[in-house]
Amino acid sequence: MVTSVFIAAVSLALFWMAAFTLWWQMHAWRTPETLAATRFDRPDGGPARSFSLLLPARHEQAVLEHTIERLLESSHSRFEIIVIVGHDDPETAEVAERAAARDPARVRVVVDTHLSKNKPKALNTALPHCNGEVVGVFDAEDQVHPELLTHVDHAFRSTGADVVQGGVQLINFHSSWYSLRNCLEYFFWFRSRLHLHAQKGFIPLGGNTVFVRTDVLRDAGGWDPDCLAEDCDLGVRLSSSGKKVVVAYDSDMVTREETPGSLMSLLKQRTRWNQGFLQVYRKNDWRQLPTPGQRLLARYTLMTPFFQAITGVVIPLNVAIALFLDVPVGIAFITFLPAVTALVTFVFELVGLHDFGRQYGLKVRFAHYLKLVVGGPFYQVLLAGAAVRAVWREQRGRRDWELTSHVGAHLTGDNRDTRDTREDVHA
Repeated sequence: MVTSVFIAAVSLALFWMAAFTLWWQMHAWRTPETLAATRFDRPDGGPARSFSLLLPARHEQAVLEHTIERLLESSHSRFEIIVIVGHDDPETAEVAERAAARDPARVRVVVDTHLSKNKPKALNTALPHCNGEVVGVFDAEDQVHPELLTHVDHAFRSTGADVVQGGVQLINFHSSWYSLRNCLEYFFWFRSRLHLHAQKGFIPLGGNTVFVRTDVLRDAGGWDPDCLAEDCDLGVRLSSSGKKVVVAYDSDMVTREETPGSLMSLLKQRTRWNQGFLQVYRKNDWRQLPTPGQRLLARYTLMTPFFQAITGVVIPLNVAIALFLDVPVGIAFITFLPAVTALVTFVFELVGLHDFGRQYGLKVRFAHYLKLVVGGPFYQVLLAGAAVRAVWREQRGRRDWELTSHVGAHLTGDNRDTRDTREDVHA
């Protein structure tokens, strides 16, 4: 009897967690008005703010030059690009110095001399060199739209925001079975979920295409140099201090990136994010949020990777219990509830994949839908493994930065410029 009650309680808890997560994931699609409100407003040609664009690059010589060239194509009139390279990375430094020599008025190079390298330390190294009124962060492999800064500038002026978070989208969905799911995760997160967080007043910021007023950023002390999720941490600290964050998403102006090139690289990336979320949770800055609802959302969000890990293990176990063990019919029915929400989520993901292909002018074929469904359980196992590994590393005090390498998979073939392939959209 006790075992049955325990199984029922766990199943109900998982059911409600999955239901809430799905509801939040669908936030942007609830009404046409909600969807329209997620986009950038059209710029009005008002006075321009100045931008300092930070570009940390470590062993990124394969993609850095393209990113700098794209940033230099910006239609905005007032911006500088600050490339941060390590003192022990001559290959990347050579690419950065070459770009600075071609356009010294726009591009500068700052050298990070920390013995232990990571992204927040690189960003903090560059912060004193920023001359702009707004600091923007991009990654070395980013493909940035020329009109983005103009739209971000207008968002600051029209909303009075302290922070503007733009959209980021992984593009190379056809590279592997897991890249398909990885791309769709970004699509739901930046297209929908982050807008809900901004509305609720608690937001874990994205790692790039994020813009912060320079004075606000300096008052906050920059980025936490020891946190493995420095973007999430900054968002939590700014949210907790009452700063206004605006999120805007436009498929024409998202920053395009590539998925990790291997399963091991993806595992390490997710481990770093999960461990960073755990660090942010334990720092307790989120406890300063003014309302119980915000604190509950913060607690749940920061612990989500570990809930995902538990769910990935428990749902198959629940189905096995219902099918093979002698439990009361009512209990067996309850154990199926998390599987029902998982099935509904699969359906929503299939619809989301179609919308993703339509918005980005990408050919989504039947094989992609099949891979999305078949790969779901295996992807869940990977997420669970990353969560377990994150806890293990944190308990052992291992907080070194495991770098994700990039080869420019989003810059070749069908992904180089999807604006030229709109006619190939899968109907």
